[in-house]
Amino acid sequence: MTSAFTEQPLPPWQRAVIKVGSSLLTDGKGGLGKRNAAALAGLIGHFADQGREVLLVSSGAVAAGRGLLANHHMGVIQRQALAAIGQTPMLALWQGLMEQPVAQVLLSHDDLRNRRRYLNAQSTLRELLRIGALPIINENDTVAVAELKLGDNDNLAAAVATMVEADILLIATDTSGLFTGHPVEDPDAKPVPKIDEITTDIMRMTSGGAGELGTGGMYTKLEAAIKCASAGIGTALFCGHDAKAIAALAEDRLLGTYIEPHGDQLVARKQWLRHTPPSGGAIRIDPGAVEALCEHGASLLPGGVIGVEGDFSRDAMVDVLPAEGNCRLARGLVQYQSSDLRRIAGHHSSDIQKLLGFDHGHSVIRREDMVLLAPTSTAEF
Repeated sequence: MTSAFTEQPLPPWQRAVIKVGSSLLTDGKGGLGKRNAAALAGLIGHFADQGREVLLVSSGAVAAGRGLLANHHMGVIQRQALAAIGQTPMLALWQGLMEQPVAQVLLSHDDLRNRRRYLNAQSTLRELLRIGALPIINENDTVAVAELKLGDNDNLAAAVATMVEADILLIATDTSGLFTGHPVEDPDAKPVPKIDEITTDIMRMTSGGAGELGTGGMYTKLEAAIKCASAGIGTALFCGHDAKAIAALAEDRLLGTYIEPHGDQLVARKQWLRHTPPSGGAIRIDPGAVEALCEHGASLLPGGVIGVEGDFSRDAMVDVLPAEGNCRLARGLVQYQSSDLRRIAGHHSSDIQKLLGFDHGHSVIRREDMVLLAPTSTAEF
């Protein structure tokens, strides 16, 4: 296959969300096929060997279910049933191609709308990445009703990318990228290698149509890119059955379309953390924890906590203070409510489950949820 695009460098990234659509995972007979999935699995394995983190938003469950039950009527209830049937073979396909363990995560509109469920999903995804698993994410089609559906996996992938604070969203498509017109129907269509801002004119380039097995099209991919761009995340569109495009990604180069983010994600988040009103609660930490936070950019662990002041809920904004005095060293979003934190203060992270009967993570405040305030601090994280 000869691409209409020329290679361009991708910006450095450490955490990516890859979205793969149904059209790339079928065998032409309605069932699942390995060809494209194998190439993409190899790419994900390559990234894992580099120490980078990947989350996969994979379509294909409904297609797999339909392949098992040929000529099945495709009403809403039937589609939900087919999604349930197809989840197992879809996961088995990916697990059979991966060395790392895969983990199924089904998300619904409610999981993203409800703050507590959002945080639980976020913590689960982060923990799966920490232990080296590949999260495979899909919408919970089995129980979602029409008015509460996210609608397509492109927008789900954007939601996941913002949830886990990914550096980039990689969308595998069945075309090489965005063109000024339909590349098959319009002989004058030109490739669009880079987009600084998605305008109304750019959205008009897309028809919004999708293949027989899909629920989205180029329109929904640009919708997803808009969401990511506003969160400081770039989006890359590439052809998922083009071996050269996949090989280029392995070298951090793109044969396709790249949509620039609007700003610096980390800087924006740190500014939000710095200026969000505190809850009134505070955590006092020992000198070892002070050094870990201020000199090494570490997360705050329960072992370094020597005091908890005030009452606050999980995800509250709290100040971090030294053992003595009221000089604020840092502030951040706490993983445990005050009563639970008092129980685990001074203990090792491995004791949290035993002490509380549950575990929201090994950190009291993760470094990505914290900003330093002390003027003598030498590290910003």
